Amino acid sequence: MESLDVPRRMLLVHAHPDDETIGNGATMARYASAGAGVTLVTCTRGERGEVVEPELAHLEGDHAALAAHRVLELAAAMEALGVTDHRFLDDAPLDGEDAAQTAAVRYEDSGMAWGEGMRAVAAPDTGPAAFARADLEEAAARLAGVLREVRPQVVVTYEPGGGYGHPDHVQAAAVARRAVELAAHPTAPGVAGGVPWEVAKLYEGVVPASEAEESFGPDRSAWPSMVVDDAEVACVVEAPEQLAAKAAALRAHRSQVRTRLDGGSGGPEFMVSQDRWQPVWTTEAYRLARGVRAPDTRRGDGLETDLFAGIAPPA
Repeated sequence: MESLDVPRRMLLVHAHPDDETIGNGATMARYASAGAGVTLVTCTRGERGEVVEPELAHLEGDHAALAAHRVLELAAAMEALGVTDHRFLDDAPLDGEDAAQTAAVRYEDSGMAWGEGMRAVAAPDTGPAAFARADLEEAAARLAGVLREVRPQVVVTYEPGGGYGHPDHVQAAAVARRAVELAAHPTAPGVAGGVPWEVAKLYEGVVPASEAEESFGPDRSAWPSMVVDDAEVACVVEAPEQLAAKAAALRAHRSQVRTRLDGGSGGPEFMVSQDRWQPVWTTEAYRLARGVRAPDTRRGDGLETDLFAGIAPPA
């Protein structure tokens, strides 16, 4: 019950280690430093990630070794962000499932290939244990059990296109949305934890179109699905004080992310697999998929500045 003594609780659902830091690292660090409960659920261990660090090139293709390494990277990143509650989705039991049955479940990285522009497509050799092939209802029931345990008012995941189309991101977004529904249903089959829980707000990480060119270039036809019209953005979390924390967390994900402390932007920058250096941003935008928007009157644009805006504190 100790975690439930924290008045504000948020839970994030991501597909692989490093996704959480790239998309929501500043947000996670901001709320963790403010004393909110921050829980991260990662759906796979990133077995098939593209290794960008030459010194770790031997890990690419060795799925077990890369998975083990990325688990350690994720732990270091969470330490940098101040997040102490992290789980893997396949470690969450279904209702009535014993420990041996849960341990036999493994959601593996599905892999991907690049399609047109900055959009991923399914890999040609996706394996049978791939998370993208997992039964949606079962995976959502596992996550719903975590929601009933943690009882977050706020859940954060990808928009339905998975940010840029990665099959695991798309599946994670679908699992999160379905889990929110199942957690609130008193007779949902397979969901551990007897007390239903209603999530007040479900947010999707997005990039406003007005800011997309800096990150993705001028060709709008190549922009990934995470780019949305500015009018669709509900909340903007600004956390410049968390720049050092997010940069440190990105450095922890060394196998997947290249970093430099002082790039062309005048501050820390990072690069993933698209060979484009980007500043480490500390402003992160969200679209509201469930719940009631509560604009911050201090802003002239009608956007929220707090993911918990409008949520009454527990009695």
